[in-house]
Amino acid sequence: MLNQIDLSRTDLNLLVLFETVLAKGHVGHAAAVLNLSPSAVSHGLGRLRRLLNDPLFLRTPRGVTPTDRALELSPRIAEILQGVRGVLGTAEPFDPATSTRRFRIGTPDSALAVHGPLLVQQVGAEAPGVGLSLLHILPNFRTSPGEGAFTHVLDQLDDRSLDLAAIPQLAETPLPARFLARSLGGDRLVAVCRPDHPFARAPSLETYCDARHVFMSLTGDRTGVIDTVLARMDRQRDVITTVPNAMLALLMAASTDLVAGVPSSLAEGQAARFGLVANPLPFDLDLTPLYAVVTRAAHSDAGIAWLLDQVTRAMWLGPA
Repeated sequence: MLNQIDLSRTDLNLLVLFETVLAKGHVGHAAAVLNLSPSAVSHGLGRLRRLLNDPLFLRTPRGVTPTDRALELSPRIAEILQGVRGVLGTAEPFDPATSTRRFRIGTPDSALAVHGPLLVQQVGAEAPGVGLSLLHILPNFRTSPGEGAFTHVLDQLDDRSLDLAAIPQLAETPLPARFLARSLGGDRLVAVCRPDHPFARAPSLETYCDARHVFMSLTGDRTGVIDTVLARMDRQRDVITTVPNAMLALLMAASTDLVAGVPSSLAEGQAARFGLVANPLPFDLDLTPLYAVVTRAAHSDAGIAWLLDQVTRAMWLGPA
């Protein structure tokens, strides 16, 4: 029982050590981050193993791998440490005007292309010393959005690899209670092509299906939600090539006779730069909602709360 444990004999640094070894997957690399010797880290792990009655990390040829018990404890330890950091951080309140913190934000690539410049400009105006690391997050290709495709991103929020993540279609996957989500609105795919393209001159289901297409696909698969909708109408499109991100889809459409399906927010901000025109798809397609997510423990940090407000303002897409 917790009330039987003498916390005065427990070193909180052991939890920091656990967090670092888990993140690095290597005792030596964790030692370098913590400015300790590898033997000191190994000794600390030994103490933690005795306290928690589990091996925690097993040696492999490339470092160490966590046990199931370590993975189970990871989010709870991250929450504890974030809470402690939040308490200690109140000794020096977060002031965006003077802060030199660097925040790590994970978003889909199209959101980076659309909102990244505005977010950097907005943060720079209010917090000139604050740095941003904008990272491209990918879904788990083995699952669908409704089956935890971004669970690994939630893990990154838990272990503080990310301070905030913008995650699409979160409404289909209920969040664990330890997370806080704020709606960023929704986006819808549109068709972009050169202005002299037959579809641009006469947008219709016929000209769309007769066209050749470039498809954004991180796996190389040629079918997506558009093809599912077309199949219900007993129609199909001819996907000639796939590219891994939205900006390449725009470039491909500008340089060829291909039609690309991209988020409307991206088309509004970037299509004209490529000499492209955008038209609604000639069939109904649902909006894709986007949410800004942080852990509730992290949100107790005034800096993270400020960051969430900044992202919500800069990345708002309109009502979902």
